Amino acid sequence: MTHTTDRTPDTHAPDNTRPAVQVTDLTVTAPDGRPLLDGACLTLRPGRLVALTGPSGAGKTTLLRAVTALLPPGTTRTAGRVEVLGHDVFALPERELRTLRRHRLAYVGQDPGSGLNPRMRVRGLVRELAADRGGKAVAALLAEVRLPDDDRLAARRPTALSGGQQRRVALARALARRPRVLLLDEPTAGLHPELRDEIGELLRHFAEEHHLAIAVSCHDHHLVERIADDVVELGASLPSAGRRQGKRAGTRTPGRTEPPRGTAVPVLEARDIRVTFGRRGTGSSAVDGVGLSVAPGASAGIVGASGSGKTTLVRAIVGLQPVTAGTVLLDGTSLGSGLRGRDREQRRRLQLVTQNPLGALNPSRTVGAAVGRPMRLHRRHPSRDIPDRVAGLLEQVGLPPEFADRYPHELSGGQRQRVAIARALAAEPDVLMCDEITSALDPATGGAIMDLLAGLRERHGTTLVLISHDLPLIAARTDTVTVLEAGRVVESGRTTEVFAAPQHTATRELLGLTAPVAMP
Repeated sequence: MTHTTDRTPDTHAPDNTRPAVQVTDLTVTAPDGRPLLDGACLTLRPGRLVALTGPSGAGKTTLLRAVTALLPPGTTRTAGRVEVLGHDVFALPERELRTLRRHRLAYVGQDPGSGLNPRMRVRGLVRELAADRGGKAVAALLAEVRLPDDDRLAARRPTALSGGQQRRVALARALARRPRVLLLDEPTAGLHPELRDEIGELLRHFAEEHHLAIAVSCHDHHLVERIADDVVELGASLPSAGRRQGKRAGTRTPGRTEPPRGTAVPVLEARDIRVTFGRRGTGSSAVDGVGLSVAPGASAGIVGASGSGKTTLVRAIVGLQPVTAGTVLLDGTSLGSGLRGRDREQRRRLQLVTQNPLGALNPSRTVGAAVGRPMRLHRRHPSRDIPDRVAGLLEQVGLPPEFADRYPHELSGGQRQRVAIARALAAEPDVLMCDEITSALDPATGGAIMDLLAGLRERHGTTLVLISHDLPLIAARTDTVTVLEAGRVVESGRTTEVFAAPQHTATRELLGLTAPVAMP
């Protein structure tokens, strides 16, 4: 573990001499005795922002959770001390600890959507924790986290929000408490570049103007350089993902398969998809008349700002989101609008890896059971061969075979994401849809996962549909791209042509908000 401290002088807070949080020599072990943290130290001071960096599985989430005294189930603090605002959190009586968490300490996890009551509307979710529950105060909180200032979004339920919008609602809830310590686990994952920068600047504002002590875990080194006062790097010895053979993470795989030209029937086609949230389809449209066509063996990208309808579209295509209108076809055959209207083989052929794997993995099932279930369900392999197949899939996504015996809560966010990918691959799909699958991964692991998916295309002709805010990744890894804005397609075509000469304002804005995209 290494520390980079005092990058910028702090002239805002009147007194930074007394830490708000002091973690000293903290060691946390898993149920089998493995150290998740070994002698970790962390200091948070009012008015300063500390970034936690390191590869997936290095212990960033465990360290943040330790500050709240809510360690993952089954783990044990075997050494060290954690003080928050002068209190030893592991020695506090339960009642005092709850009061500390409720009023002075706010934590937002990697999968904030799982912590939002699906029956409540956005305004109610923020109001229930707010010190000031007035309508103007709630609207101000939503505006502060860059959510649209209109009644339509405030009246939605979490299931009608994009992943980025759910993340910002969770941040608004955390700020509503007016905490003194703010802990954020990958707060900008899954956000488009402009919003990512805005949230970063917003966190700096909270530290400097409100004198909050803030800790952020983050894989985005450019963002860390811009906003962090101090950096704590956690290290871990983990196997690299896949068989990379010396490839540089994030680079284009040589010999990328070009989409077949002249194919009569696309393997996947969506026609005039419309998804409307509200009673009897009279509410606002999250997706409005969207079409998508993907050739066999091709790689298609879907891009757009947070809330543009990307996740809703792919959920509708795989049958997880009811549609108001439109048709989905697989090899020219019309599919039912929901999972119940599709047979087992159709469900197998079309798989989705979501951006929030914690909500997609059954907490009562081991990793091995989760990855092996598609093989049993779709009867792809004899039962006696499944354990070896599970081990092989885990190795392909960079996890040791012994992870098969672990449960989701024993894994980091990046490790859970890789388990979700392995589970989707276990079904041996013809079309694999990936929603921000690299946003929770460090760059090396993310690049290796993309190399793995490229290998599936080359060896098995798997068709890929990638949603990402990482435009260089889309440029290097896709053949065609579809740009969404406010639930509509505003531009589409071959990726090289769309990115080289964008015609629509939304596309130009997306490209202008990232580093120049180097076309392969």
